[in-house]
Amino acid sequence: MVEFALSRSRSRRVALQHPLHSTIGAHGTQPHSARSGVKETPASSPLADSPASGARWASSYRTKLRVTDAATIVAAVGATFLARFGFDTAETFDSPAAARFALMSALVVLAWAFSLSAFRSRDPRVVGIGASEYKRVAHASTTTFGLLAVVFLVFQADTARWFLTLAFPLGLFSLLLGRWLWRQWLMSQRKTGHFLSRVIVIGKQPDVEKVVSQIRSSSGAAYSVVGAVVEENDAAPAMGQLDDLVVLSGLARAAEFARTLGVEGVVVAGQPNGGSDYIHDLAWQLEGTTADLILATSLANVAGPRIHFRPVEGLPLIHVEIPQFDGGKHVAKRAMDVTIAATALLLLAPVFAVIAIMVRLDSEGSSFFAQERVGRGGVPFRIFKFRSMNAAAPQQLETLTASSEGNGVLFKMKNDPRVTRLGRTLRKYSLDELPQLWNVLVGDMSLVGPRPPLAQEVSAYEDHVHRRLYIKPGLTGMWQVNGRSNLSWEDSVRLDLYYVENWSIMGDLIILWRTVKVVAQPVGAY
Repeated sequence: MVEFALSRSRSRRVALQHPLHSTIGAHGTQPHSARSGVKETPASSPLADSPASGARWASSYRTKLRVTDAATIVAAVGATFLARFGFDTAETFDSPAAARFALMSALVVLAWAFSLSAFRSRDPRVVGIGASEYKRVAHASTTTFGLLAVVFLVFQADTARWFLTLAFPLGLFSLLLGRWLWRQWLMSQRKTGHFLSRVIVIGKQPDVEKVVSQIRSSSGAAYSVVGAVVEENDAAPAMGQLDDLVVLSGLARAAEFARTLGVEGVVVAGQPNGGSDYIHDLAWQLEGTTADLILATSLANVAGPRIHFRPVEGLPLIHVEIPQFDGGKHVAKRAMDVTIAATALLLLAPVFAVIAIMVRLDSEGSSFFAQERVGRGGVPFRIFKFRSMNAAAPQQLETLTASSEGNGVLFKMKNDPRVTRLGRTLRKYSLDELPQLWNVLVGDMSLVGPRPPLAQEVSAYEDHVHRRLYIKPGLTGMWQVNGRSNLSWEDSVRLDLYYVENWSIMGDLIILWRTVKVVAQPVGAY
């Protein structure tokens, strides 16, 4: 048996007694003398000392959600009872109708609470990231009231309409709001390194480095990478993304390494040597540990809802839906666009009038600015904005081209001299974009979509970038909520193409909500 000294960040070293029949040191290269006796000490490892990580934080967080959900359901059903019978509960409970209603209320509370658990709405794999958590809460709630409606109908409970028209919408909204508020708290904790699931990443070194980089660069990642296992012939003095990790050489040791560090997940990056047989054996070796087996797919720009598993005689087939650019889902998107745009134009009419007057008073020229952009299928259209530059801005562009601070394709200047005093404020809070609601209403644009490009941009597109034109450009989009002008051209294209192939109504609603937050605290707007 051999004792290993594994490298840590800032030249700090952690000694672990490990029952592996080999020697390894910093990055799996420096041998150490063997000692007799073996003692696995995952609990004593500094990597496992955080009280708010892994299974501990998951259990604590589930308890918080369970208490909040229960209180929300009771409050919603209680409010329904009070709306039906008033606040004089002492006299109310003397009536048979109130007693029956109270009994039905108890049934609703129990069924609703049970449904949230049955639909695994508090599963650690979905809480705190993505839309799955909200979808499960909504699905559990609608299923509960659908079944209760049938039960009430069979027993001819006339007062059931109170639950369907008041308790259900009030409770569902409150549940989703409660989950969102807890998620904001969870995200703030994760930014400080708490409430993360500790994982190791294994595979060929280039694949491992790519996965580690993506996890670290993702603001919504729920993982903290504490170690890596690379194939023996991959060990090298310079480890790039792996410099500050505990690194082991030799995939055969991955399960024991995970057990020693006490991690909650083992991420398999790419296709390691041994293929499916190795992964199958690794799953067996991880049985009885705290670690889940996580496979990092090599599919690019594919979101979870497009991936489905279809086992055939023990063969796990991954079915990837091909993007659809028309059909019922797009009809629903258009209906949402028209409804929200028409409502917003009506409600914001006074705001439009005030901004238009202020633009005219601030500088000479029209209140609005029109420019040709390229829409779906390459069809040009005129986009409308509140004017944020002086009237001679188009003629002055050529003299400023050399001073561009954009992403290499678009012209951008943080201190563009053409921008008016009022224009800087309009741009900072994206108020100059409000007239595009008219473009949305008439069908040139959508509320959410890729950024509307100029004709000269489209002429310079590479072949694959033309996929941005498969759907309508958006008033907001992935680019708006992920840095705007701070994005590189490659990142802008990547985000737009990801949206084109994976958009959904729920995703659009999330982007719209995130846009409100970004506008309130602007980043990359100039």
